[in-house]
Amino acid sequence: MTSDGQPGAYVLGVDSGGSGLRVALGTAEADAPSETAECGGPVRTGPRGIDAAHLLEQVLPAVRGLLDGLGDGGARITAAAIGAAGMATLGDELRAELPGALADALGVRRIALAADAVTAYAGAVGQRPGAVVAAGTGLIALGTDLTAWRRADGWGHLLGDSGGGAWIGRAGLDAAMRALDGRRGGSPALLDRLEAVFGPPQELPGLLYPRADRPALLASFAPEVAACADHDPVAEGILRAAAVHIAEAAAAVCPESEADEEAYEVALTGGLFRMGEPLLVPLREELAELLPGTRAVPGSGDPLIGALRIAQALATGGLRLPHHPTLLRVPAPAPRP
Repeated sequence: MTSDGQPGAYVLGVDSGGSGLRVALGTAEADAPSETAECGGPVRTGPRGIDAAHLLEQVLPAVRGLLDGLGDGGARITAAAIGAAGMATLGDELRAELPGALADALGVRRIALAADAVTAYAGAVGQRPGAVVAAGTGLIALGTDLTAWRRADGWGHLLGDSGGGAWIGRAGLDAAMRALDGRRGGSPALLDRLEAVFGPPQELPGLLYPRADRPALLASFAPEVAACADHDPVAEGILRAAAVHIAEAAAAVCPESEADEEAYEVALTGGLFRMGEPLLVPLREELAELLPGTRAVPGSGDPLIGALRIAQALATGGLRLPHHPTLLRVPAPAPRP
């Protein structure tokens, strides 16, 4: 038996992010997806926000292909969770159009529309109280006591994302340019790495400023900062400052403990934490100071797994994560045809 207690019933998880779109099919009982597919590039953003038609153009053929590959002519989808970067602020069109479109195209009646921070939470923490810091190019923290969500940062590289990859990369490039000029706070080691990665430093503004993917380009220098941290005090200081920002974001969203013995998990997920000890050592120290008793753990699943877990909970009536108008919306089930 599968997600609705009958053979051939599956759930669908979708992860739409800055680097592309992925889908997964699974059952309500299985921890791992039955089938997954990558759909190509990121979904377009237009005047009305995230382009629902473009998302459907990618998702629907991929899902039909996965269903065909199961070799089960009676296979159907009983619940779906769509997680998308920008859902909270740019998701009006998705919220307006996806429930009806998915019901018409796939017969899905139970649908959840989630911000990617929520699917990252579900993938990393599950349906328990706690907090997640999702960090890659950007950075967002999300926490819940299962009655309401708390969010910190995720405001983009111009207004926030403090401690994320673009933030670290920009700080490293700033230190390199300071060394070029002979200003205080410069790092000759990072200047050497700038020249090795990007070429003559005087040409960096012309390379950086016209780019539409400036945050990603800045973040590409973050591993160079980490590589220099064991022998360069400026690079070490940048990672220490990043750790402070990350810990502050986690502290802003972590549920308040009602008892001294209660300890929540702070899950760390995303590519930034693959930097390893140069970042994790100061981060553990900062978390221990700001959140004594909490446990910093690596995230056990990515946003695609989180979307699938939300769909599984929706299919069985066991969704415990709190609903929210923009972070996690569950429209009323579409009527049966």
